[in-house]
Amino acid sequence: MFAKLSGISLAVLLVGCAPTADIPGPVTPAHGSDGTLFVANKRGASLSRIDLATGEETHRADTCENPHELTVSPDDALVMVACYSGRSVEIYATEDLRQIADIPLGEQARVHSALWLENFNVVAGAEGRGSLYIVETMETDEPRPIEIGGGGPGPHMIAVDQERGLGFGTIIPTGEVVRYDLNMRQEVLRRRIGDQIEALALSPDGLTLWVSSNVDSIAYRLDAETLEVQAEVPTGQVPIRLAMHPSGDFVVSSNYGSGDLTVIDTATDEVVRTIPVSGSSDAVQVTLVFSEDGSRLYAAETATDTIAEIDFASGEVLRRIRTGPGGDGLAVID
Repeated sequence: MFAKLSGISLAVLLVGCAPTADIPGPVTPAHGSDGTLFVANKRGASLSRIDLATGEETHRADTCENPHELTVSPDDALVMVACYSGRSVEIYATEDLRQIADIPLGEQARVHSALWLENFNVVAGAEGRGSLYIVETMETDEPRPIEIGGGGPGPHMIAVDQERGLGFGTIIPTGEVVRYDLNMRQEVLRRRIGDQIEALALSPDGLTLWVSSNVDSIAYRLDAETLEVQAEVPTGQVPIRLAMHPSGDFVVSSNYGSGDLTVIDTATDEVVRTIPVSGSSDAVQVTLVFSEDGSRLYAAETATDTIAEIDFASGEVLRRIRTGPGGDGLAVID
């Protein structure tokens, strides 16, 4: 991967390591946590690297304006930033946040969400162009963005079933969910589900897609093939993100409006518990991710520049980790 990226000519900008001034010191004990947390600071136009064993921010790099969702390469060597106010995705080394590449897409792409696939290709939603991009990074010496669709509002959040070659996206203004055939390079199905459908999560077997309505505070279980609604489950207020447990046994909503988490049993479509986090919309709780082993949850409290670390088994908020201004997009390496 490094060899391919370093061979990119016009699309790549190599830079030095970012300065680490004004990085906060230790926070609270780690409660046995380890690994590395990456945070996109959307108000600070920066990317933070945090050592979970200490809670310390070890590096911070300047990024594009308004960085959002993050995705890590299959070998854990690189982290990608989606540039929501721009047209590109940016790539940084996970070890020291050295910038490796800046890959431009179409004008006004406004990439909110991107995912790195096992073959090192990238799928990125171009919300501003109404399209989806597949960026081939391994088959050629230069990344080759291939655009699917176009026109109207595009996907805000995306999910990918790599085994079947399918992509999914949520279209917030229309309340639609879209399914793409990534092999055929085309949109194949679109269905309206409800008002302001934003969050989505795909089951590990790829058969079930969960989405949620910010307006109605409902999580919908969809058949991933037909996009038909199979179940409706009430959540906390404004379930702006969904995170699937690695086992597939639970899907959890991050509830912006009520500052808590709703845990849904995917076998019964029932709420099994609610986990309080801040308990208030004032924290602006948004992005939610599981650690790779499923034992921890990380919830971005964007207004307070903190990330809440939560023990999934007990529901206890173990600590709050300081990050840069407006910490939102998250990625974890165990």
